[in-house]
Amino acid sequence: MIELKNDELVFSFPEVHEQANLHIDFQRTLRIPDDDKTYPLPPGLGRFPLRHVDDFAAKVPPLWLEHGGVMLPMYQSEALWLYFRSDYHTDRQTSYPFAIKVAAGKICAVTGKDWRDGLRSAPQDYMVAPNQPWLDGYCVEKGTIRQFVAMPLGSGYTAEEQSTHKAEHGGLQVIVYPMKKEVFERRFPIHDSERSVRMHSRLRECAIAKFACAAPAMGFAPGGRMKQEIYEDPFDFNDWDATQSSRCFIHIANSETWRAVTGEKPPTVPPTARSYTKAGLPWFDYYDDSRSLAGSSVLQKLKSVVALGKEKRETPLPENESTTVPHVVKLRRQLGKGQVREGSF
Repeated sequence: MIELKNDELVFSFPEVHEQANLHIDFQRTLRIPDDDKTYPLPPGLGRFPLRHVDDFAAKVPPLWLEHGGVMLPMYQSEALWLYFRSDYHTDRQTSYPFAIKVAAGKICAVTGKDWRDGLRSAPQDYMVAPNQPWLDGYCVEKGTIRQFVAMPLGSGYTAEEQSTHKAEHGGLQVIVYPMKKEVFERRFPIHDSERSVRMHSRLRECAIAKFACAAPAMGFAPGGRMKQEIYEDPFDFNDWDATQSSRCFIHIANSETWRAVTGEKPPTVPPTARSYTKAGLPWFDYYDDSRSLAGSSVLQKLKSVVALGKEKRETPLPENESTTVPHVVKLRRQLGKGQVREGSF
């Protein structure tokens, strides 16, 4: 079952376990410069608003109704990231594990291959929560992604169009599989002591505004390079319950479409990376000693928005100036019980 609560998707599997719940929200963020430098994690600027497609059946395209799901508003060249959070079990001192597959325009963000239901282990085409707390883009190399950047579907920039030569789907597609109940209870036995330690929290929060631009249907193109690990599955492949899954189509509405369909104003556009950094606000670095995937050779061959724009003699990304990042907050998982993380002074 999938529910929309407080602008986040909640995937629940009560038939597997009463606390098998995964929360996914879609965070507004800075668009990092597309200049072939590799940047740290930009901040989260709050959740995008989500709305049921079915609530606006008379105004949305027929294909959106066929796909179902939800919609969110984005401006052309705006960026986002996905935040994964599963319910924490105090008695077992862990969050319930899930396998999550994400595609943009039905192109897998981990492998670059066409969308298929089900999980694949060779190569691994999914992520594991809570080990993987977020996803900001396409996995192009070990430890490096290219940021999800919204571009008009039909302009040739999206990963979908570069891969399939078609502008057909757009949006994001997510499918979730829970760990089998018996495996979860065996791997994470109940502890006698009562203690609860949250595994991680992302501090990416702030807000400002600037330019806007509208487009028709929207998809995602590979943008700037960012330091981010996509972690290997730490469990056995058969630990996932292949008989239980939920999937959701997330449609991307441009600003004019959002206003026309919902009657609501879209959020203001985030600041540029340069203005954010100039204000002295922090970027982030995240450390986890888990093994990470090598990255997709298919996705590595895709052209970034700026690279393709040069070939087209276009300037698709306004305000794409490089920036130097002097203030990076280091986040770390797996602190000891009661251990306080020391920051910079």
